[in-house]
Amino acid sequence: MRPWAWVAAVTWMAACTAAAAHGEQPLSMIAVERTTLAVDDAAHVKASPPVLGLEGQDSGWVEVDFFHPNPSGDDWIGVFSPANFSAAICEPENKRQYPPVLCTAPIKYQFAKFKNDGYGKSGKGYLKLQLINQREDFSFALFSGGLLKPKLIAVSNKVTFVNPKAPVYPRLAQGKSWNEMTVTWTSGYDIKEAVPFVEWGEKGGRRFLSPAGTLTFDRNSMCGAPARTVGWRHPGYIHTSYLKDCGQTRCMYTYRLGHRLPNGTRVWSKSYSFKASPYPGQDSLQRVVIFGDMGKAEADGSNEYNNFQPGSLNTTNQIIRDLDNIDMVVHIGDICYANGYLSQWDQFTAQIEPIASTVPYMIGSGNHERDWPGTGSFYGNLDSGGECGVPAQTVFYTPAENRAKFWYATDYGMFRFCIAHTEEDWRPGTEQYKFIEHCLSSVDRQKQPWLIFLAHRVLGYSSNSYYGFEGTFEEPMGREALQELWQKYKVDLAFYGHVHNYERTCPVYQSQCVVNASNHYSGPFQATTHVVVGGAGASLSDFTTSKIQWSHFRDFDHGFGKLTAFNHSSLLFEYKKSRDGNVYDHFTISRDYRDVLACSVDNCPRTSLAS
Repeated sequence: MRPWAWVAAVTWMAACTAAAAHGEQPLSMIAVERTTLAVDDAAHVKASPPVLGLEGQDSGWVEVDFFHPNPSGDDWIGVFSPANFSAAICEPENKRQYPPVLCTAPIKYQFAKFKNDGYGKSGKGYLKLQLINQREDFSFALFSGGLLKPKLIAVSNKVTFVNPKAPVYPRLAQGKSWNEMTVTWTSGYDIKEAVPFVEWGEKGGRRFLSPAGTLTFDRNSMCGAPARTVGWRHPGYIHTSYLKDCGQTRCMYTYRLGHRLPNGTRVWSKSYSFKASPYPGQDSLQRVVIFGDMGKAEADGSNEYNNFQPGSLNTTNQIIRDLDNIDMVVHIGDICYANGYLSQWDQFTAQIEPIASTVPYMIGSGNHERDWPGTGSFYGNLDSGGECGVPAQTVFYTPAENRAKFWYATDYGMFRFCIAHTEEDWRPGTEQYKFIEHCLSSVDRQKQPWLIFLAHRVLGYSSNSYYGFEGTFEEPMGREALQELWQKYKVDLAFYGHVHNYERTCPVYQSQCVVNASNHYSGPFQATTHVVVGGAGASLSDFTTSKIQWSHFRDFDHGFGKLTAFNHSSLLFEYKKSRDGNVYDHFTISRDYRDVLACSVDNCPRTSLAS
């Protein structure tokens, strides 16, 4: 084996190990740097239409016709962007190394025989693939040799959007104050090329222009392969504008994204709308959807692997259908499972655009966003594929004091949400532990009676088979560090992802049900109910076969949770399956302020005998 080939093989193996450790990222199955040239002049790939977005659309369908005179069952079509993916853009790691034929992964792929039953005999095939605007042009390449020994046979004509740099995929998020909404979006415009801003205002009223800041990151910001190698793709420019003084509570606002070019021309997105957030403590109907581990999926069926598609798309579509009855979304980690393949962040933001452009889309960080050895993550595994948190903290806004830390509090009307970061140490004496206690202790329960704790890994209770095998039924060192805080500050509910199923406990403390599980709780707080909602899209996780006393309801299916605060005394939780949107588990809490103040186990304040 020649030296350059050996280096390529080692690089690919590192990328594959990092991204495929859990089998979630289909692009990691392609041995990109093992590609060889086998161009056949008799073969062809043709893509149409050549131009997308003629009416301002951010996505479009492309018909791909192809022919291979010597077809085989493992032939595949890869979609590449930028369209020029030749060796000319590959950089050798040192002077003695020859650059490989191919050094960038496709943004998606599909096998040539997909819905082409006669391909093995005729060599003729047809695919219909969906593209989104990702700032560059596209080409479609035909490969033989399967995914492990790709041989490049033919490349199509180029396909592009009318304006590849257009502002796209707005993501709303709560700001650092109740009357501040942030909007983050992606474009191809560097700050030197165009000035970003948002035009917004009350529907039918005066319009305001708010400036936006611009961030990006480069390959050197990545911590390892594949994010630093075959998975690298420029993320574009991430803009965030702060829409301040949305003071007309529950008023409807409209907005659109803009860029002002040097000649004065303005490039606009389409128009969107959102409702202003309620004042902390405001008594009104407030509805929040919570889930983890959704991942991204492809509507065209490409990149199908490990059964992600049905769950992720079904969850997304159910939320979109019910969007008129949703005020905020919280996605607690394992966002899109890019795992070092940067193009997938665009794919995910496009998938959730109907949701995130309309209601605040708050995120937490999980192992697939942050974890990488030697970078300060609490767990030294390879789950982020070398991203080490950078794309997540850049692509999405959170009102954290330090966005790299990823823990923060956010208030929404009668709710206080304390969002922890399980990929950083949370134990007593740490910076995060101090944050958690401050978040829980500083809320005024008369105004915000519903106190919610959220984290990616299960710091509370789960009867997942893996935790059962460990004998912990939790993330090790989880509840031992935090359960006294939950009990002391009377946390109503704790939500987790990471485990890909649904489970609800009784109100539990120190592994004991303080009261029996029920569909209705009333009166003084007794203990926190723990809910795993990690089944939003990723491949499902088994439960232990053991009977667990505190486990009340379990479901091995894709789904999500929804909280509805009717007023200061009445809260509803529902678990809905993604496949049909129906409710399969629910409970209510009825509790007055005096019930919040009342004593229960380990949370009675000290008193005096003095009068």
